[in-house]
Amino acid sequence: MIEIDPHSLSNQELTKIIQNGVAPRPIALASTVDEFGNPNLSPFSFYNAFGVNPTTLIFSPSRRGRDNTTKHTLENLKVHAEVVINAVTYSMVQQVSLASTEYAKGVNEFVKSGLTPLESKLVTPFRVKESPLHFECKVREIIETSGKAGSANLVICEILFVHLDENVLDNQGDIDIDKIDLVGRMGSNYYVRTSGNAKFIVPKPLLKMGIGVDSLPEHIRLSRYLTGNDLGQLGNLEKLPSEAEIVAMTQHPVFLLATHDDQKRHLAAKQLIEEGRVLEALALLMA
Repeated sequence: MIEIDPHSLSNQELTKIIQNGVAPRPIALASTVDEFGNPNLSPFSFYNAFGVNPTTLIFSPSRRGRDNTTKHTLENLKVHAEVVINAVTYSMVQQVSLASTEYAKGVNEFVKSGLTPLESKLVTPFRVKESPLHFECKVREIIETSGKAGSANLVICEILFVHLDENVLDNQGDIDIDKIDLVGRMGSNYYVRTSGNAKFIVPKPLLKMGIGVDSLPEHIRLSRYLTGNDLGQLGNLEKLPSEAEIVAMTQHPVFLLATHDDQKRHLAAKQLIEEGRVLEALALLMA
């Protein structure tokens, strides 16, 4: 492992590590107005949700690393503490990127990017028509962390009203990850989207008690063929397979083909794990 003292790096060097290592990050397309009512639109990937009671969204229009100047969004929020945070989807990502261009103060990024402004219900800043999800927010607090070049300015927001396109909902009325097709920010010029092969499921272990990796037999824990993710799924089972389940597995064609070949058996179990047949995989390994 390379050992790095962050204080020994330049802002640019440290930014590369953070942006590549803390990723993917959701993107807040923030709509604000200045003291004269001029609209401003800009994306920020230092953004996330932090609570629901009260609703808490936080994004950071950081100070510019090259000259320590502040962004128009931050300046606007200090005079008009309202913002609309619009979700960013794959279908609009190129226009959102264009909106990040550092145009002069007073230039309307809605016009420059070709995105469409919509009137909001409770706040002054406009919503973005092309986005399927808008959070109308008031700003509760702005925390300026240091005032140094590249430093964060935490804009702590409370949601006042939500607009959600019904076309991105599933049959249960929840947001469908494929339909909404959100975009996340990586480092450099890379992005990621939430549809297709870029997504996968990890069930939350909140409603059950997994046996833990430590409960697995030693020959499984020390397998040369199973990954940490494989062991994690085995350890997330609520119980070891019963004797009957293990005996039944000895009649399975996979077991019969791999009885005397440790590698084949472990790789067959790995395949079962990938198929979601985790208990069968453990029974095969214990047979």
